[in-house]
Amino acid sequence: MYKTDTICAIASAMTNAGIGIIRVSGSDAIEKVDRIYKGKQKLTEVESHTVQYGHIVYDDKVIDEVMVLVLKSPRTYTTEDTVEIDCHGGTLVMQEILKAVIAQGVRPAEPGEFTKRAFLNGRIDLSQAESVMDVISSNSNLALHNSINQLQGIFSDQIKDMRSKIIYEIAYIESALDDPEHIDITGYGEELLPKIQEIIDQISHLLATADNGSMLKEGIKTTIIGKPNAGKSSLLNLLARKDRAIVTDIAGTTRDTLEEQISLNGISLRIIDTAGIRHTEDVVEKIGVKKAYDTMENADLILYVVDASRPLDENDIAIMEKIKDLKVIVLLNKTDLDPVVDADEIHKYLSQDILPFSAKNGQGLDYLEKMITDMFFTGQIMDSNEVFLTNARHIAALSDANESLKHVVESISMDMPEDFLSIDLMDAYESLGIIIGESVEEDLVNEIFAKFCTGK
Repeated sequence: MYKTDTICAIASAMTNAGIGIIRVSGSDAIEKVDRIYKGKQKLTEVESHTVQYGHIVYDDKVIDEVMVLVLKSPRTYTTEDTVEIDCHGGTLVMQEILKAVIAQGVRPAEPGEFTKRAFLNGRIDLSQAESVMDVISSNSNLALHNSINQLQGIFSDQIKDMRSKIIYEIAYIESALDDPEHIDITGYGEELLPKIQEIIDQISHLLATADNGSMLKEGIKTTIIGKPNAGKSSLLNLLARKDRAIVTDIAGTTRDTLEEQISLNGISLRIIDTAGIRHTEDVVEKIGVKKAYDTMENADLILYVVDASRPLDENDIAIMEKIKDLKVIVLLNKTDLDPVVDADEIHKYLSQDILPFSAKNGQGLDYLEKMITDMFFTGQIMDSNEVFLTNARHIAALSDANESLKHVVESISMDMPEDFLSIDLMDAYESLGIIIGESVEEDLVNEIFAKFCTGK
């Protein structure tokens, strides 16, 4: 059951900072905060969307000097009356103000309850509500851009447009079945087919973005491989902009995998530095080499680092044989030294892109960033309104809708009665409705919002 009482929460991070925010939302939010606020005017008497200066006083004790935002329904995040108390950002002072608010009969908010109320009150749909969490958790510019697109309703608008087209056809079929004397549907299947195919194409296009969407959200799984001392750890340190891995002149320094999440030209990369690959009798080093090969199999991208100052040997040949059919960028490293290996020699074994590089001075880093962007996102996502699917629930619902629409196409080809078409069309309509919250159970809504941070 939807709760309509007044709720509160600390909306800023629970760490010591310059500013802290306590948010209160509900029909009597203004009146209840007014009980502990002391300023020139009572909060219940001020205009909406104004900022008031004063103090929070509880049990005859001044807790803090504050700025209070008064936001009256319906022009608020939740569409309810909302008060935001901006105080000093110490964890203790925020907790004391929150206790004072709760003492006025205000309930602590459940995780995600502010956004849940925005959804239930019709200000945003369910897919937009979910994108709020994606905005908060974005770890790259591209992921943030994609989340903002969804929050602004670009994805929702596409879903609503498809649903409106489907429900129009359902209504037409049902009207014809109810009144066959006045509505002739002879040849209707032929008219319907291109309309349904257009929606199938649109859904298929959205589903095709799911792989890139996963990489946007979680990061491109990137494995750095190469022989010992090729410069793999130096590359990791360069990309991470810090000394993340030990770098020495001793071959075999790295014996285990080392992971780091970085942002490169707006893209998030989950980078794994691996042990140098070579034939060895050392038991521990053998385990590291095996792990290096294992990470290659699950990688979205492999950065193969070649020491251009040393001739290729049997270890290089073995590596190139393993990666020849994978998504690889070859880095001819140590170009600051006299090279003895060039791109033509590598191309005898591999057809993938080759980039002269120096992990020591950063030569080629800008080109590497562009190559990765172009390889995965064609370098255009930041300039477009393209939406990449990142939510497993959305992907499942779109897949179900797609299957239902394909059944419609099959029924048309088999010249099935129109009521068969109507059933599958309704299934597709309801599947799409799940995405925006038109056809969801209360338990699912609660589960979705339970994943949110309390402040939102």
